[in-house]
Amino acid sequence: MVLKSSFTMLVVATLAVFSSYTPQAEAHSWADCIDWKFNKGGKQDWSDKGGKCTGYARRFPLHKAFGSLDSAYPNRHYQQVHKDPNHALPCSNRKAGAEPGSDETRANPPSKAYGGKYGRMTVTHVGDTLCVRWPAKNHAKKNEPNGMVQINLSKARNAKDISQHELLKNTIARLPYKNCNSGKNEDRRACGGCFKVPVRAKGTYLLQWRWMLNKNEWYTSCADIQIK
Repeated sequence: MVLKSSFTMLVVATLAVFSSYTPQAEAHSWADCIDWKFNKGGKQDWSDKGGKCTGYARRFPLHKAFGSLDSAYPNRHYQQVHKDPNHALPCSNRKAGAEPGSDETRANPPSKAYGGKYGRMTVTHVGDTLCVRWPAKNHAKKNEPNGMVQINLSKARNAKDISQHELLKNTIARLPYKNCNSGKNEDRRACGGCFKVPVRAKGTYLLQWRWMLNKNEWYTSCADIQIK
């Protein structure tokens, strides 16, 4: 009976290990930073040594190693449904989607999703340059397609999140996914892209980072940005 019990415990423990293991090749990305500032006088370097983050996505946990949040629970990346991603939820509610991801629903007021254990909200001005950073997650290799990153910015000022369908009418930038630092660690190579803040009245707006890995396979991150 003791041997049988020990064997059962070993099988359960082994299954638990395999069920929690996620191969690196299956990792997917997210917006690690919404407002990345390069070091003054330095080159465009997306690594932690090349600058600092001054604005984050909703409820983005601080003090995590860059590119590590795919192994957290819940993981950071949110994949919209395959069947009709253009009508899926634009931001994760931890329930919907092919991969639910972390909670990025809009807080009331939006400032409640920032500060403390979370990163600060992005504060910017019309005409400013915002640079967004993301981890490569093994999808910036030579044999990988250079998937598109959409930056969508709602025109609804101080309002609830608009639908994904409406957000697609407000695409303000398209960035190459494989704009990354060089390096051997394909999982955690730092990548990013920059764009100009378009004309908007002063207020708080939904900004969405949206990346297409394969056809109808979209991953999103949502942030509130305050335009002054």
